[in-house]
Amino acid sequence: GALGQLFATHDESNRNMLNADGENVDLYIPRKCSWTNRLITASDKASVQLNVGHLDANGVYNGSYTTMALSGYVRMKGESDSALDLLWQKKKATINQA
Repeated sequence: GALGQLFATHDESNRNMLNADGENVDLYIPRKCSWTNRLITASDKASVQLNVGHLDANGVYNGSYTTMALSGYVRMKGESDSALDLLWQKKKATINQA
């Protein structure tokens, strides 16, 4: 809770900021590009993160989603459309999505 975040402790073993409940409360958790596996830095203002919703057999959103992040580098090269398409083609086979 909010009170637990006031008394956050620093765990030296894995360098995470944890609150009294043991939950991670770091201010910045870096992301990796889903296509290149490069670290997306805080200064990469062109990066995007998308949630692709999963559908049931009737085509209705079932409440789950897959998160994909693309770096500004991929977007600058004009590869984001094909990258998202290929990433989703691989992912949808593993989650039985049509």
